Amino acid sequence: VDVEYVAALDKMNGQTVWKTERTTAWADLDEQGKPKREGDMRKAFSTPFVIDAAGKLQLLSIGSSCAFSYDPRTGAEIWKAALAGYTPATRPIYGDGLAFITSGRGKAELLAMRVDGEGDVTDTHVAWKLEGPDVPQEPSPILVDGLLYIVSNSGTVTCLESATGTPVWSERIGGNYVTSPIHAGGRLYFCSVQGKTTVLRAGRAYELLAENTLDEGFMASPAAVGRALFLRTKTHLYRVEQPAVASQ
Repeated sequence: VDVEYVAALDKMNGQTVWKTERTTAWADLDEQGKPKREGDMRKAFSTPFVIDAAGKLQLLSIGSSCAFSYDPRTGAEIWKAALAGYTPATRPIYGDGLAFITSGRGKAELLAMRVDGEGDVTDTHVAWKLEGPDVPQEPSPILVDGLLYIVSNSGTVTCLESATGTPVWSERIGGNYVTSPIHAGGRLYFCSVQGKTTVLRAGRAYELLAENTLDEGFMASPAAVGRALFLRTKTHLYRVEQPAVASQ
């Protein structure tokens, strides 16, 4: 049975607090209203994200072919926007009144959405849009100080002004990527399927700080805690940390 929904559970006992069916307007239906395609065309792998938009909480959730905003307390749908792609995997991010959402596979698009709408906002609330091969299918975008960074699955890092979508710089760093970059200590970390970690300085100029390689390759995103960087490859978990210098 084909089902698409979002649900909230009570963390103390696991009981369902609310459950909301997706209202996606599918384009792949036959004359009887049944789906022509199953499987990946209707799946989504994106992690929902709660934002505070001018004092109003919203749960952003990217489904296949459509992005949604819900009231996290009740599950009521606030707005939705049709997407050109399917099976999205990136997490939506939010800053300065805009939600940044990718469409997934198929036609790759990155949408900057204003979040103050209601109902179907497909044609009314897109502030700007980026299309083409540099839009990631799996790696999530990252927003730092008004600059949006994305890395394509094929290894091109692009820096954009988040308010306008204006390109700042774009460089190939090599390799393939399914993990999401992180920002820590003013640095951006990109971990490739081939095992290379590329470290860039966050900012309006492209600056390569380091390249390091672990043979097993990355399928999981890195994490930073304090001075430590945690890297999980296909076979090992690493903690990388420079010891603090003792005061004299």
